[in-house]
Amino acid sequence: MSAGEAAAGPGDAAPSLVKDTAPDTYTPSARRLERERFKRTRARRATAVAACSTLVTGAVLFLAVVNSPGWPRTRETFLNGHYAREALPKVLEGLWLNLRLLVVCGAAVLVLGLLIAVARTLRGPVFFPLRALATAYTDFFRGLPLVICLLMVVFGVPALRLQGVTTDPVLLGGTALVLTYSAYVAEVFRAGIESVHPSQRAAARSLGLSARQTLRFVILPQAVRRVVPPLLNDLVSLQKDTGLVSIAGAVDAVYAAQILSSKSFNYTPYVVAGLIFVALTIPMTRFTDWVTARTDRRRAQGGIV
Repeated sequence: MSAGEAAAGPGDAAPSLVKDTAPDTYTPSARRLERERFKRTRARRATAVAACSTLVTGAVLFLAVVNSPGWPRTRETFLNGHYAREALPKVLEGLWLNLRLLVVCGAAVLVLGLLIAVARTLRGPVFFPLRALATAYTDFFRGLPLVICLLMVVFGVPALRLQGVTTDPVLLGGTALVLTYSAYVAEVFRAGIESVHPSQRAAARSLGLSARQTLRFVILPQAVRRVVPPLLNDLVSLQKDTGLVSIAGAVDAVYAAQILSSKSFNYTPYVVAGLIFVALTIPMTRFTDWVTARTDRRRAQGGIV
């Protein structure tokens, strides 16, 4: 090493190090800039066309309805502002029952549906009676209309005069909802369990996990993640069908609207109740769509097994 090289200290090497590690400035090509500009122009044009077509379609539908011969009578019967303001507090008071039924029945449906799905997927001849009972349960309640199930539970159970059995229409109506929806949810869970590749079970057993541990720590976590979107769809349907407990005489939002309509012979309270249910359902539906899109993106990127 020469004397000049030896005399060079750390301070002399620093400028070259900073120069070597300086970030490169990237300048996009003219073709890329033109392509991005074309994409932005096309997106704005598509948005403008969609907005115009939507406005035109809405205007045509509005004019067709307003200019129909029976529109004045329909507006007075179904869209009366006075009866809407009168019905809103009573309908909201009854809606509280629907929300409580949604929370309680939704939790019960998820638990019972998961137990039935696990029973249907148990292996071995010793579990055949349990699998047969679970299969018969899902086949029966999936084929039985919900309205008939409500009538059978609400009016049939009190007719038995069993000691200690409630006759509360809210509890009986909620029981009918749980019986019906747990059959549908069980099939959703079973589809998720069977969608897990058999190699996952074999790998877990080869690591020394028991059958119960494999189901709990390996199979069920993957299965539940895969079926979250259809489960949310079932909860949306359950939220709407809680209004059917009015058949039993429980004063929910639908029955409150029915009481008010029977007094005035005006059906605006039904419209108010329907719009409230729609306002509750739309956020849940959009959340379901978001979860579905998020799951699809993660699966496409390899983030979900």
